[in-house]
Amino acid sequence: MSSIMQDYRIQTEPFYRPTHNEIVLYEQAYKHRIPLMIKGPTGCGKTRFIEYMAWKLNLPLVSLACNEDMSSSDLVGRYLFDAQGVTWHDGPLTLAVRYGGICYLDEVVEMRQDTTVVIHPLTDTRRILPLDKKGEIVHAHPDFQLVVSYNPGYQSPTKDMKPSTRQRFAAFEFDYPDAAIEAEIISHESSIPIEIANNLVEIAHKSRKLKHHGLEEGISTRMLIYAGILISSGIDPHTSCDMSMVHALTDDPDIILALQGFVDAYFKSN
Repeated sequence: MSSIMQDYRIQTEPFYRPTHNEIVLYEQAYKHRIPLMIKGPTGCGKTRFIEYMAWKLNLPLVSLACNEDMSSSDLVGRYLFDAQGVTWHDGPLTLAVRYGGICYLDEVVEMRQDTTVVIHPLTDTRRILPLDKKGEIVHAHPDFQLVVSYNPGYQSPTKDMKPSTRQRFAAFEFDYPDAAIEAEIISHESSIPIEIANNLVEIAHKSRKLKHHGLEEGISTRMLIYAGILISSGIDPHTSCDMSMVHALTDDPDIILALQGFVDAYFKSN
């Protein structure tokens, strides 16, 4: 594999705790180079899973956070002025297609639909990427795989994935881990005792019941890790939870009071 992709390699094993059989399923999907779609709530471990699989399969990982201003040139590349004059520069998608590796498009539904169609020829038997501005057709490297992710909870009719795009992917449905596994993750990532991690997870579970009742999303695993890191650094649990979970999640005074009540229930005030 080209040395150009060396900077995209994950050098150390990311911590990932499997919740079901997702590792085996991913390995089989990659074996057959099936494009994958990862669906799940914010902060539940989608990106960490892809990082882990890239490390496990010894593949470069080219990640791109999608947004509504992203153009096809941001994906495939463009001509730029440099010391030699005007030179073509591959975009992140083209790098992965040309040299091999996983291209991970995070929150793919944020892209404009006229940009999304760029990936269509890569997600069927053609496995090609036409570079219209350069007059080149790039045939995908044998190691190339396309993976996209999004949070179904934030979908709107204007940002829904078209069936012509959706049906090109196999899909994983992610969710927050079971309580015991989530507490194990929090404890490992933040170096707090498992008892404190269990309390944080219980608070999160209560917040997630408020989804569609004042909250768009409950407290994520990522937020719990942030809270654990603050606690492990010596910040008291109430302040840690206020900073990383309560005020980060909402501005609604009533919801803030409810979340603080959950924190009080598991971390008694001195």
